[in-house]
Amino acid sequence: MDEANKTMEHTAGSKKNLPNPVLLQDDEELHKNSCAVRATENTRKRHPFTDKPLLQSEELYEYVMKTGVYPREPNPLKELRMATASHPMAYIGTAPDAGQLIAMLLKLANSKRSLEIGVFTGYSLLLTALTIPDDGKPEKEGSFDFAFVDADKNNYWNYHKRLMNLIKVGGFVIYDNTLWGGTVALPEEDVAEPLRERRQFIIEFNKLVSADPRVEMSQVPLGDGITICRRIC
Repeated sequence: MDEANKTMEHTAGSKKNLPNPVLLQDDEELHKNSCAVRATENTRKRHPFTDKPLLQSEELYEYVMKTGVYPREPNPLKELRMATASHPMAYIGTAPDAGQLIAMLLKLANSKRSLEIGVFTGYSLLLTALTIPDDGKPEKEGSFDFAFVDADKNNYWNYHKRLMNLIKVGGFVIYDNTLWGGTVALPEEDVAEPLRERRQFIIEFNKLVSADPRVEMSQVPLGDGITICRRIC
């Protein structure tokens, strides 16, 4: 049985496989390379996803990742993230620091019935599979206790309205990319043209979900921004 399958057999709270030192070294090389690229491109507009603008500095982000994220990232997730790194759209994948928080929330809530809208190369889906107990499964309407949404931004509010029927009271939903690289706080004229339309969808969604009395919510500046909603009625 390979290492990925061995790890998949563990339930929430069980001992996980220790990260491979070779993979940790590869993480550092990937990070060094990305930093070098950014250093040579400081004369153009920074990419809102690949340049991690939500923390004060690249150095602070690197400290967080090396200290508390990469050393604890399960090997199957690390291997998938590194395989995705060469994809031209790699920046839209779930950030590993956000994934770490999602895994902790799944365990705290003892989530067993989950669904996911938008998976890209499957990092968040694999994370959920590795985290929930072996008896976790999808179920009928009103009984799901967790959902993760990382799909078309123009439909975020439509997804939210539907999920309020699917998620049980006390369950929670996490929406990805809700700070849109920090551009939600910028004047529109300062935002690159290709990002403006989806930025506006995100801004509208943030306003609507903030006013929704059915949920408690918290907007967290991890990755590209995640919004955590807990259904209360």
